[in-house]
Amino acid sequence: MDFKTDFMIKKLLFLLLFFTIFSCIPIRIAPNIKDDKVMLAKKFKRKLPKDYYAFIFEDPKDADEFYNFINAKFGLGFQDVEYNVPFFVEGQVFFLSFHEVEIPTKTINLLPMIIDAKLEDSGNDSILEEYYFSRNGHWYLAITVTDKNMEDCLKPKHPARAQTINYLRALQKEYLNTSNYAAAYFRK
Repeated sequence: MDFKTDFMIKKLLFLLLFFTIFSCIPIRIAPNIKDDKVMLAKKFKRKLPKDYYAFIFEDPKDADEFYNFINAKFGLGFQDVEYNVPFFVEGQVFFLSFHEVEIPTKTINLLPMIIDAKLEDSGNDSILEEYYFSRNGHWYLAITVTDKNMEDCLKPKHPARAQTINYLRALQKEYLNTSNYAAAYFRK
């Protein structure tokens, strides 16, 4: 090998080692939902209702904001706000239930592990254990809707699926654009 090739190989190995040491290896990546998604709730998060489809979107607001929004919009007086909230679309009654769900993005950070391994080899205690893993939470709202017969309105073959999804998209837009929830009460 000539000098140039040897130098390039060493440089490439150094860069590879550098990126490996300073990298974060993802263990779990939170889904990226641009607007909304309709899917089986249980496939999105295990603790959600089995055999029901959910209208899911990312919630950029603080915890319990959607709870307060639904309470104000439907005038519920803080009673039964999360489950079976009645609403009407084209004269038909439907029931809305929602769940706030956190799905974190988890990563392994290699640099703190390597530093602690070197410290332990030299007889010192590890000092960076809390930085081995990083976790960033992403919050989502999963909304399920049933009709008066308790049939899932978001199932692909339900006759009211399209109008239900349109209503939920309008509700989502109203929620994301509303900061004063008393105003939501007057928009009924």
